[in-house]
Amino acid sequence: MGCYCSTSNSKKVKTPGYEDPTVLASETPCEYPSSLTVTVSEVDALYELYLKLSNSIIQDGLIHKEEFQLALFRNENQKNLFADRIFDLFDVKRNGVIEFGEFVRSLGVFHPNAPLEDKIAYEMIESIVDKTFKDADTKDDGRIDQDEWKAFVSQHPSLIKNMTLPYLKDITMAFPSFIARTEVEDSEL
Repeated sequence: MGCYCSTSNSKKVKTPGYEDPTVLASETPCEYPSSLTVTVSEVDALYELYLKLSNSIIQDGLIHKEEFQLALFRNENQKNLFADRIFDLFDVKRNGVIEFGEFVRSLGVFHPNAPLEDKIAYEMIESIVDKTFKDADTKDDGRIDQDEWKAFVSQHPSLIKNMTLPYLKDITMAFPSFIARTEVEDSEL
């Protein structure tokens, strides 16, 4: 059950995993039966974006993890756990690449016209947490001990960045009156 708007039927150079835009548009969820979620024109525009992404590093018409990360973070080399997890959600076939149909269907959930129920059902956060927990729990005992966490963070140093607030080093410059007042109060004790 989906919505579509047949606005074009142009021939495209087909990449591996290419699917007809009319079919893809019809398979994206709609909030209201008479509304459109992703139109054929939008699918055509997504195909142009897909072609750029899928050939940004490896010229094969498929989006690889490095290309996905480059598109999200402008960096193909730095490992990013969040990008890896999102890539896994888009890679529905679990074949290590994102094909055009997977790309459109996954992005359809983020469309403003997509129903709230579909957005909730996508369960992105739950999937990310579950996969992360499974990867970190190397002893398969249902918990992550300090050694497992240390090993996991060593493999994914971007996690530590989330626990570092660099602006704390500059807190005295941001609140000089507070620091001056605190020093006076301390000297009075």
